[in-house]
Amino acid sequence: MTAFLSYTVIGLFTGAAYAIAASGLVLTYSTTRVFNIAHGAVGMVFAFVYWDLSQRQGLPVWLSLVLVLLVMAPLTGVFIQRVLTPGLGTAPVGVSLVVTVAILVGMIGIATQIWPENSAARSIPQFFQGDLIHLGGVIVTPQQVITIVISAIVAGGLYVLLARTRVGTAMRASVDNAELLSLYGGRANVVAALAWAIGTSLAALAGILLAPIIGLQYYDLTLLVISAYAAAMLGKLTSLPMTYVGAMGLGLAQSYVVGYLQDIPGHDKLGGLPACVPALFLFAILVLLPQAPLRIGQVKGIISAPVPTIKRSLVFGVLLVVGVIVMASGMADSTLTNVGTAIAYSILMLSLVLLTGYGGFVSLASFAFAGVGAVVYCKVDQPNLLGLILAIVITAIVGAIVAIPVLRLTGLYLALATLAFGQLMDQLFFTSQWAFQFDNPLTAHRPSIFGFSFGREGRYVDLMAVMLVLVALVVIAIRRGRLGRMLIAMRDSQAACGTLGLDQRWFRVGLFAGSAGIAGLSGALLAGLRVTISSSTFIYFNSLILLMIAAVWGVTSITGAVIGGAFMMYLPVAQSNYPTYAGLMFVVVAVGAVILGRNPNGLTYWMFRVPGWIQDSLYPVLADRYPGLALKARAFEVSGEEDEALVPVDAADAGHNSGEVTSDVVASR
Repeated sequence: MTAFLSYTVIGLFTGAAYAIAASGLVLTYSTTRVFNIAHGAVGMVFAFVYWDLSQRQGLPVWLSLVLVLLVMAPLTGVFIQRVLTPGLGTAPVGVSLVVTVAILVGMIGIATQIWPENSAARSIPQFFQGDLIHLGGVIVTPQQVITIVISAIVAGGLYVLLARTRVGTAMRASVDNAELLSLYGGRANVVAALAWAIGTSLAALAGILLAPIIGLQYYDLTLLVISAYAAAMLGKLTSLPMTYVGAMGLGLAQSYVVGYLQDIPGHDKLGGLPACVPALFLFAILVLLPQAPLRIGQVKGIISAPVPTIKRSLVFGVLLVVGVIVMASGMADSTLTNVGTAIAYSILMLSLVLLTGYGGFVSLASFAFAGVGAVVYCKVDQPNLLGLILAIVITAIVGAIVAIPVLRLTGLYLALATLAFGQLMDQLFFTSQWAFQFDNPLTAHRPSIFGFSFGREGRYVDLMAVMLVLVALVVIAIRRGRLGRMLIAMRDSQAACGTLGLDQRWFRVGLFAGSAGIAGLSGALLAGLRVTISSSTFIYFNSLILLMIAAVWGVTSITGAVIGGAFMMYLPVAQSNYPTYAGLMFVVVAVGAVILGRNPNGLTYWMFRVPGWIQDSLYPVLADRYPGLALKARAFEVSGEEDEALVPVDAADAGHNSGEVTSDVVASR
């Protein structure tokens, strides 16, 4: 009985901290319809700020709390709402996720830049440390009591604010109809800024309360917010009482699992289960909740992806393979490994092009599927074409299995379901005896295909380049055909597709399976490249960075995937070469994602429009001097060849089919 009470106290404390974080998340979402993935990162940064003020600078604890919770955190919330996230509530869900993921990465970059890992050990002492409260045979710390009391005060205060005050009424009205609120004299922007200020302060408070228990760790504090996601989802992102109940239930469940797991025979094989309780809770809630509320926040508006021509794709694919072969012949093995890693990441990004760029579905489990492909390739021990095919097929089956229970989920909820799946794979499957066995590396053999061995580093990278081109051609062929037109139609209007009789459920399962199969191929090739590979390569946090970089370079673009893969490979290399600026590089990438995240065509779209802008500027001058040029251009325009003749296009992804152009191209004409 004493053990049960102890576990209950710990669970109530943990649940109370979750409730504080989840309440801030619900407040910002219910007011602005922006789901802040970076909520945990905000709490992590301000936990570090509090430590810096109270421990390193020597300020009194009360003054440090006042400065953090009442000054710095609210101002940061207002800055995020006014500068980084304006208009995200009415933007496509993928755009909102990319921008908030960028904020998350930027926060981690700021923390690592200001408070590097190699500095002295840091810890935040508990409030009234050393004073213990004895309740029967149970020992309770003042930190636990304070956290539980504060969580109750926060829950009651927010309920009164939203339900019993004019400001709360304005907050709820700004979501329903901001224009109507303005007609009645309300100020939607001020209301949204206030909500973000309060939400950011609550995130900071949760971080400060949890840091003494779990330590000042960048990723532990940041990713702990998945527990807040689960609690918020039980309240459907609108109900604060249900959010509080969900947080408390989750905290208790996690405490009981941790406490009683050690009494189960073979518990050492289930070491990752306690960390998976929030993800299991989140996944179950998303699957079991009624369908109608899960459509809240679904927004359309993704720009149509440009369609490449097969001829140009083949030409530039051949040039890419030839270029890699020529370069690989004179490269050192370490450089070849980097090139191969870039190719593997490019293939992985092609899975996002198919799923997100063409299909409009956001997945945060790309690296989980890549990890499945790597494990299958290593375990089947078939270092040939059959091994690669098995990795693709089995990973595709896993993708289909994951898609079936979440068939009715869309937008934000689908993204969170895939995030929960990624964490489950990271904590359970990859640490199992069948897979990596708690980060023990697996060994992979490089294949021999049709009697030709690819054991040498250079030859294997050549093979990877060929695979990249083949996958790109398959993705392009899908987009150019009837299947691709169905993808775009389903992305733009699922209701219209349903009216026309399209069975979207199994079509969607097939789309997830195809995307997962491509990711599995990427993981298998990466395993063969590195020969030994561990689960740390496939942690689910990397899927967030992958989505962000794909959005920066263009998630609708084949070229964006290739450049994005190279960029993702080079980012850790650059951080290793310049450790002093490692965190700053994260910040720069995050700022770029915030700026470019609203355009899914990314940097590559603008890169290949630059020659067109130059030509548009020079054309009038040249036409006056050379009248024949104007006649020739007119002939191209009449014959329907204007796009290819006058507009410089990306050879791999910016040709246009049947006159289909993006809204930007139409406006430029």
